[in-house]
Amino acid sequence: MPSDRILVIGGGPAGLEAARAAAEIGTPVTILEERDRLGGAPDSASYSTVTLDDRPAGEILEQARRAVESHDLIETRLQTRLTAFAGEVGDFRATVAGPDGATATVECGSVIVATGFQHFDPGRETQAYGYYEYEDVITLVDAERMFSQGKFVRPSTGEPPRQVCFIQCVGSRDRRIGNEYCSKVCCGISSKQAIEVRELVPDCRVFIFYIDMRMYGFWENKIYWVAQEQHKVNYVRGIVTEIIKKGDQLVVKGEDTTMGRPMEVPMDVVVLAVGMEPSPGTRAVASLLGVAQEKHGFIEPAGGAFDTVSTSVPGIFVAGAAAGPKDLDDTISMAGAAAMKAVAAVRRLALTH
Repeated sequence: MPSDRILVIGGGPAGLEAARAAAEIGTPVTILEERDRLGGAPDSASYSTVTLDDRPAGEILEQARRAVESHDLIETRLQTRLTAFAGEVGDFRATVAGPDGATATVECGSVIVATGFQHFDPGRETQAYGYYEYEDVITLVDAERMFSQGKFVRPSTGEPPRQVCFIQCVGSRDRRIGNEYCSKVCCGISSKQAIEVRELVPDCRVFIFYIDMRMYGFWENKIYWVAQEQHKVNYVRGIVTEIIKKGDQLVVKGEDTTMGRPMEVPMDVVVLAVGMEPSPGTRAVASLLGVAQEKHGFIEPAGGAFDTVSTSVPGIFVAGAAAGPKDLDDTISMAGAAAMKAVAAVRRLALTH
C-alpha cells in the first residue's frame, strides 16, 4: 500500500518551509534534523539579520519553527539522521537513528532533501589570510555573531575598530581549491555588513576588496548603492595576496587592479567573505539516497530550468542550498516547489491504487 507521508531531511529554512507547505494541503510529514533544534545554518551561526529583510533572523526562524512544531500533521525528529534507504516512489523505507542510537523505520511516499550547506573554512587550504593566525581576521559568520549582540569590535582588544575591510570570494571562484562557482550571496552580505559596521561604529572607515561585485535583483539599489552613497563604504577592485601583522595592526597586501598598482593597507579588522560548500549532511544523504551530485558535491537537479527540484531518483526532490548556493528568497521558493511536487508524486500513485 503506497504511503502518502513525505520525509523532509533537514530542519533549516528550506526544510521548515517544505514541511509546512506540504502539511498545509493535508499531507503528513516527518522532518529529520541532526541538531537538537530546528533552524539550520542561520540558527547555528547566530545570523543577526537576513539580507533585504528588516526583521532579526531569530524572529523569522522562530515564526517558521512555530508553524512546524504546532502543526498536527508534522512529526519532528530531532538529533536524528538517516542511516539507510530503500524502495521506490510511493513505497520508500528510511532507516533513521535517534539521539539514543536506536534505529527506526519511516515509511514514506516521497522525500525532500533540505540538508543545506557549510561555510567555507578559510584556513583549510591556505594560510594566506591568516584566519587561524591572527585574532582580528574573521569571517562573515563571526561578524554576524557580533551584530546579533549589537556590537562590532576588534576581537583582540574589544575596542571599536578604526579601519575595517572585507575580502570577497574567499573559497569561491577559486580553481586552486576546486570551488569554481560563485557563492551568489557573499557580495550582498558583505555590503549589508559594511553598512552595519558604519552604523555601529560611525567613525570607522570600511573597505570592500573585490574581484567583481555580483549583485542581482533589488540587491543592487537596496544595498550596493546605499552602502556607497549613504554610508561611504569604499569599494576597491583588487586582488589581496597576503595579510601580515605589523605592530598592533594587520596589513593587507595586494594589487589595486583598477589603478594597476600594488597596495599595502593597514587594517584593524579583516572580514573574509566565505562562500558556501556542500554540507557533510548533503554529501552523506545524497550517497544514501543514490541521487546524482554535480562535480562539487551539491545535489544535481535533473529537470533543467523548468524543474529545479526533481533529482535523478523519481520521488526524491531537493530544496535550498543542498542544490547549490542560494539566498533565502530562492530557498523558500524552491522549498514550496519541492513540497508541491512531492505531494503530487504520492497523490498520483494513490489515484492508481
